[in-house]
Amino acid sequence: MTSPPLRQWQPDRSAAVPPELPSFWTMAGRGARNRCPICGQGPAFSGFLTVAPGCPVCGTSFSEVRADDAPPYIVIFIVGHLLLPPIFWIEKAYMPPIWLQMAIWLPMFALISTLMLRPVKGAVLGWMLRLGPVGDAGQRAHAAREQAARDEAARGDADA
Repeated sequence: MTSPPLRQWQPDRSAAVPPELPSFWTMAGRGARNRCPICGQGPAFSGFLTVAPGCPVCGTSFSEVRADDAPPYIVIFIVGHLLLPPIFWIEKAYMPPIWLQMAIWLPMFALISTLMLRPVKGAVLGWMLRLGPVGDAGQRAHAAREQAARDEAARGDADA
């Protein structure tokens, strides 16, 4: 007695390839404007510096993205390069007393740094999702969205 020939397993080739992620600058800009870097619709933050767990519009999860240390370093770099030249120029040209310099420049550094921290953190969030230091989080979000759309279509076909 002979058994039927075994069929070789074949992968499902009908699955769609997830769409491309937006460009780096698009994702960084969306993050800087407190929008989801993937879709540009949902909020990226749930608090002043608290990253939202995910986008309620497209379903992208931000839980794996850790933009903890890079934003403060970037803000310090930018603010230092913006404010140090005027500080040196005023010191050289007018030589004001040190107490006056500290009374002006320290609050200005603190204020500008605080105002820049959230947009920079959002841009870093978009940067990390685009470049994928957490793996393929952006691609997985696209794949999850595609799967949800296919499931919804299958449910609609089953209801009909």
